[in-house]
Amino acid sequence: MRPIRVVLVEDNATFREALELLLGMRDGIEVVAAVGDGEAAAETCLRLLPDVVLMDYRLPGLDGVQATREVLSVAPGSAVVCLTAAANERERRAFIEAGARTCLHKDQDLDEIVLAIQEAAGRGAD
Repeated sequence: MRPIRVVLVEDNATFREALELLLGMRDGIEVVAAVGDGEAAAETCLRLLPDVVLMDYRLPGLDGVQATREVLSVAPGSAVVCLTAAANERERRAFIEAGARTCLHKDQDLDEIVLAIQEAAGRGAD
């Protein structure tokens, strides 16, 4: 089975690089791009058509909710998973209303993040 193709959208370069490294070490996941803002997210997803987009909330330019709408309009076959440090309940609800599958906190265990990616890609644990 081919790996789940993931695009990371995260403005904190240190966190983005660490997450890219950690996810890249997991079997069945391939990080195909990592970008630092919402506008780059839509352009990248149009070009790469990833299975899953891991999306931060607080981004320069378009915020994560706006970027989610843009990504899903250009790559409707992609699934968006919100991964944020500080979204409140209203912001998390806005993510779901924009089409995100789920919202996770950045401090969650990596296994939980991987499971959310797998489930969003339709490959949850059986």
